[in-house]
Amino acid sequence: MPMQAAEARPAHNPPMPTTNVDPAELAKFSDLAHRWWDRNSEFRPLHDINPLRLDWITQCCALPGQRVLDVGCGGGILADAMARRGAEVLGIDLATKSLRVAQLHALEAETPRVSYREISAEALAAEQPGAFDVVTCMEMLEHVPDPASVVRACATLVRPGGWVFFSTINRNAKAFAFAIVGAEYILNLLPRGTHVYAKLIRPSELARYGRGAGLELRQTRGMQYNPLTRRYWLDGDTSVNYLVAMQRPLQPAA
Repeated sequence: MPMQAAEARPAHNPPMPTTNVDPAELAKFSDLAHRWWDRNSEFRPLHDINPLRLDWITQCCALPGQRVLDVGCGGGILADAMARRGAEVLGIDLATKSLRVAQLHALEAETPRVSYREISAEALAAEQPGAFDVVTCMEMLEHVPDPASVVRACATLVRPGGWVFFSTINRNAKAFAFAIVGAEYILNLLPRGTHVYAKLIRPSELARYGRGAGLELRQTRGMQYNPLTRRYWLDGDTSVNYLVAMQRPLQPAA
């Protein structure tokens, strides 16, 4: 897929490692890879929330004609949807089986303008800085050893003026009760062990990672779920699941 010419990054961003991965996390998602596109599987929540997060992204920035990178794309649920909205999408992940599922789905569904590659965000950032108009990283930061490194890579990969979108889970007692105990052990929305409490990320921490990478915070939204109606919606409550929109300024901070 053709990319924009590489642009130099500000000197305050140091070189990034390329081994920011937890083998146990890769194995966890690889074992479920064949079920990514089964809407009644463990991935049903991702299918259910995908229209919400896609609409939120398009409210912040236009997708048609944009070069978009989806970091931690898994089986391609979001990447595929963004391509169908007119973007030129590259999805990256380190789970080989998940990427194969994503590629197969794109072929079967005849999804235009989407491709996939097995590479880390840090390695791609060193290879193609400033190559993308939009970078998304959804439900991924809480699964890596060093989330700040991924944020820095995303900031490097986006062009000046471009947008970076994250979604993750807050770290507090309510999030533990709802996102881990409730979702994994009571409602069985997710496989048990999907999330580790210590790896969850507070909004203030994610905002700090973004500032350290030269990104400016534009919007934060919470995501809610009603288990009786099985309805998801966005609002201002970021106490459990939340999404963050950041932007790389046209001019680096002095």
